[in-house]
Amino acid sequence: MKYNSFILFFVLSFLTVSCTDNLVDVGTGIQPTSDGITVGADTFHVSTQNVIIKSMSTKPDSFLLGAFYDAKYGSTQADILAQVEGPTGYKYPTGAVPDSVFLVMKCLSWFGDKYAPLDVNVYEMNKKTFNFTDNIPTDLNPSQYVDFADSKSWLGHNVITARHASVVSSDSIWKTIKLSDNFKNRFFDDTKYASEKTFKDFFGGVYIKVNFGTSALLNINTLYLESYYHYHVMRNGKDTILNGSLVFPANLNVRQVNRIVHPDTTAVIAKLNLKDSINYVSSPANIQTSIVVPLARMKQRMDAKILNKNLTMNNIVIKAEVTELDSSTYGQPRVASLMIMKDSELSEFFKNNEIPSGSNAAFGAYQEATTTTVPYYSFNIAKLIATEIKTAATNGTALPEYLTLRLVPVDVTYNSNNAITAVKQQNSMSAVTIRSGKNKVSPMRIHVVYSGF
Repeated sequence: MKYNSFILFFVLSFLTVSCTDNLVDVGTGIQPTSDGITVGADTFHVSTQNVIIKSMSTKPDSFLLGAFYDAKYGSTQADILAQVEGPTGYKYPTGAVPDSVFLVMKCLSWFGDKYAPLDVNVYEMNKKTFNFTDNIPTDLNPSQYVDFADSKSWLGHNVITARHASVVSSDSIWKTIKLSDNFKNRFFDDTKYASEKTFKDFFGGVYIKVNFGTSALLNINTLYLESYYHYHVMRNGKDTILNGSLVFPANLNVRQVNRIVHPDTTAVIAKLNLKDSINYVSSPANIQTSIVVPLARMKQRMDAKILNKNLTMNNIVIKAEVTELDSSTYGQPRVASLMIMKDSELSEFFKNNEIPSGSNAAFGAYQEATTTTVPYYSFNIAKLIATEIKTAATNGTALPEYLTLRLVPVDVTYNSNNAITAVKQQNSMSAVTIRSGKNKVSPMRIHVVYSGF
């Protein structure tokens, strides 16, 4: 049965030779067409391992806040450090008096227990703040930005949940934390609103941290400070009190960073590595799987088959089979989008906001289980492999013996024409368990279909 399936895969792959974008001529030689076409197919084993991801550089559209413990993938703690934009040139009405300042967050969704309490504390970034263009890692140290020894750095706290338990409660999407009177009085100073630089020097931003709670992570997609005040005016000969407010948004004009740490990842990996039949992918910035491909041996095997003809890659497919699907109430959602790319280029790819071209990275389409197959992700890396072979030939260097690839969970943005406009590392909770290169039931392999002309 396995032999017949492989023959079917081989035939179907070759029949696509004239219509697939993944056909790549790597040019091993030129032969007359009268020599005919040589077709080959092969399967190679790969080696895999779990990789700890300590941080990532990203500018997310929403932010996690809270803490969650997963028995398999470990603990996730998420805090927010955010600058807010000042109201450049704004002047309070004459005689205005400050009433209060609130931190306001909008939570549209959550992960975990929606009724789990989170004790949220707010601090002022009073040591330094962000440069807008810097790539700031998610495992940054808050003490570099907040002087916790200064009592004035603490601005306020509140115990919140994702949703209120009471069915008669009002809208619970908005989470508010009243900030201290000391801060209210300092913040009410429109002389500091003269310019962007003046405001940034005056107020570096807020650090929002959860002090207790291990069962919920909120997805915060809106965050701002709102200052309330009142002032007196004469209307119709009467002294009248009017109320006003001023919003300081954490928007795209200033920087926000989601601090995400996994304090027990080392111990979790040690436990997971005891079971070498499977590998793991977990986000945000937690565990990824590396795949080592026998590149030189693949090229040697193909060359031996086609002799001196032009080598064309028809399909080079890696299948990552999914196992141990989590159906528990608070199980992490399955990774929606996986990308495979060269391990050595991962960091620069995301720092430079690159788009996958096939030669540097490829997406893996998730395939649902059928009566005869388990669910899996499928990656066609023909163009990526061909690029490696061409680069070595062009530079006159030896082809590396191995090529290390990485499976990375990503968020993908498309435009109205269904073209990819952005790819970011996944910053929400997701995970998947896949069969490893040592799996005894069905080890991860790379299937190659090629031809020589």
